Amino acid sequence: MADPSGLSSRGRLLIDDPQMAPYFAVNQSRMGDVCDPVTNPDGYIPLCTAENKLVADLLLAKLAQVRNVPASALGYTDMLGSPAFRSRLASFLERHVVRRSIDPENVAVLAGAGTVLEQLFHVIADVGDAVLVPTPSYAGFWADLQTRDGLVIAPVPTTPDTGFRLTPAALDRALAAADRPVRALLYTSPDNPLGRVSPAGDIAMVIEWAEAVGVHLVMSEVYALSVYGDAEFVSAGSLRATLGDRLHLVWAFSKDLAMSGLRCGTLISENDDVLRAVRELAYWGAVSGDTQWALGCMVTDDAWIDEYVAEMRSRLATSYRAVTRVLDAAGIPHLPAAAGLFLLADLRRWLDAPTWEAERRLWERILTEVNVNVTPGSACHIVEPGFVRICFAAVPTDVAVTGVERLATVLGR
Repeated sequence: MADPSGLSSRGRLLIDDPQMAPYFAVNQSRMGDVCDPVTNPDGYIPLCTAENKLVADLLLAKLAQVRNVPASALGYTDMLGSPAFRSRLASFLERHVVRRSIDPENVAVLAGAGTVLEQLFHVIADVGDAVLVPTPSYAGFWADLQTRDGLVIAPVPTTPDTGFRLTPAALDRALAAADRPVRALLYTSPDNPLGRVSPAGDIAMVIEWAEAVGVHLVMSEVYALSVYGDAEFVSAGSLRATLGDRLHLVWAFSKDLAMSGLRCGTLISENDDVLRAVRELAYWGAVSGDTQWALGCMVTDDAWIDEYVAEMRSRLATSYRAVTRVLDAAGIPHLPAAAGLFLLADLRRWLDAPTWEAERRLWERILTEVNVNVTPGSACHIVEPGFVRICFAAVPTDVAVTGVERLATVLGR
């Protein structure tokens, strides 16, 4: 029977089975009513999106200096990024992220990390194949890999009683349990939602495991510079003299440089066939010439980058400390974090039952009663209900504190 709206089966599926998580859909609908301590003190507080809104003043001042866009930026260039931008970006990544030499020919830029992941997995996995993802996880990976690529994410569960530690045994179990070919492991460090930086030994373990079983390893390192604790970020690329054909690194401007709206993600791969295949898709995910020019100017100003990163980390640390003080005062347990824009709070004892439905009810109570949106643990595919992600950098620090204070009032009722 034909679809009454004239949609294809693919189009109908997008409507009938949307990939957007409910918390994010709510966030989209309420962004016109965001809290302002002076003009809208009772407004909506989005503690659910992993954006850094603490450094806009630094970024806008710099962007205003680099908008002398040349005529060359107005036309087509290499769809994986202009040679000039990729060269500038490679130098930046060498110095700040990977910490070793990078050939610009191994760098591709696309419209955000989500586009990088979608197009990369399109060329390394077939429809119906599985990708291993340790959980808790960034909620958006499901939409990135399943919506158009048609892949299936096979979670690798980690548990609260072990501190959410990933082990080779857990990877082995997930691989053995998969009912379809497993083509890759997608691993994140610094971690979202845990805010944890993987030590070099853990990174080496996942590299060795992936090499031993013969799957691609895709490393999401989008919070590489957003480390405000004592841990030191270690790029997977720094642990190998060469990446080889099956290790790929992903970084983006959305988190560390807090410009998610400019849509620029980076793929580093030494697999020439992967890059050639991605180039065939890149037309539909290319970064604008204006954006490439502006970002290229920013990343080549080493003095500004150094000052920006230091100040960004300081502001993240200040916001983290302010929010955790409120959590501690209210007796709300949370996992210590050292990186990223969020932390994981443990609300299990406030559930009216140890179920996912009870978690949903608590999330809705917080949203309805105090107009605060947090990321429910179910969206992060945590194995046990009752955890929430709190994005403390998504709003100014005073607003984040107000949001957590509101949350505490709901739990105290």
